[in-house]
Amino acid sequence: MSRDDGDDGNSAYGRKRFRRSKAHFADRVTADGRDGWPVEAGRYRLVVSRACPWASRSLVSRRLLGLEDALSLAVADPIQDDRSWRFTLDEGGRDPVLGIRYLSEAYDRRETDYPGGVSVPALVDVPTGRLVTNDYQQLTLDLATEWTALHREGAPDLYPQRLRDEIDEVMADVYEDVNNGVYRAGFATGQEEYEAACAGVFRRLELLAARLERQRYLVGDTITEADIRLFTTLVRFDAVYHGHFKCNRWKLTENRVLWGYARDLYQTPGFGDTVDFDHIKRHYYQVHTGINPTGVVPLGPDLSGWLTPHHREELGGRPFGDGTPPGPVRAEERIPAAHTP
Repeated sequence: MSRDDGDDGNSAYGRKRFRRSKAHFADRVTADGRDGWPVEAGRYRLVVSRACPWASRSLVSRRLLGLEDALSLAVADPIQDDRSWRFTLDEGGRDPVLGIRYLSEAYDRRETDYPGGVSVPALVDVPTGRLVTNDYQQLTLDLATEWTALHREGAPDLYPQRLRDEIDEVMADVYEDVNNGVYRAGFATGQEEYEAACAGVFRRLELLAARLERQRYLVGDTITEADIRLFTTLVRFDAVYHGHFKCNRWKLTENRVLWGYARDLYQTPGFGDTVDFDHIKRHYYQVHTGINPTGVVPLGPDLSGWLTPHHREELGGRPFGDGTPPGPVRAEERIPAAHTP
């Protein structure tokens, strides 16, 4: 998520035609280091906002794969300003490892006067303080396939070779109509533009519900990258996309299949324990001033349902395949109880 997909600051949201910027910095951190960035424990720092669905993918992947010791984490304030994501949650307003106040400083060290938005997730090289990549589409795939030497024992295979074609096909549809579709609806500046995007969101959700009525996960019988990418939109749906982005034909809680599927994942270690509903709500409602100029954050929705039984285990499936769940969340990364159901 960029500070500014429209390049005119936060006030531009909802006032000009929405476009999703491609990742400008697309270097990859790989096992063989072919882009000059080899996988190395402790060398890189993952910068995220818990509000951002694109960054949340990397949070879930990092937990499931057990990369906490190998890849350190910086969490930005959910309320960014036009200078970019801020580290005001840290003592002194600086990231304790990178020593910077704004993520834009890491971008500037990589490319002076970079004209695009400053987005998360971002992978930063700790020794130099330079941005390595902001390619949110590729980052989690590389965590699953290039960082295997640093995976925990029992880590799941989130991008199995034999299923990649099907996973890629499902993810492409989910991205176009759901992940990005809610933004096209929410930031639409005209009725026809909004209606087309909103219709596309719900058409795809209904197709996904039909698929998930007969199987526990999107592809195969275990959790894959496809499930991670759908989950990070579904978990935000009723809290922000239904009202704030006007995707209100129905709520997630009103769709039996998708609500059960989302609860199943939320209650799976590695998913719900990365979700901060307070950060999500405050970011969308307070930053997108072009849509919500008052900055008022709604009290609802009731979040207690996320912990209710889902009965999806009746469909079979093994969440982690031949692997095991991740261990407890480390103390410094726990979400405050007041920010979760």
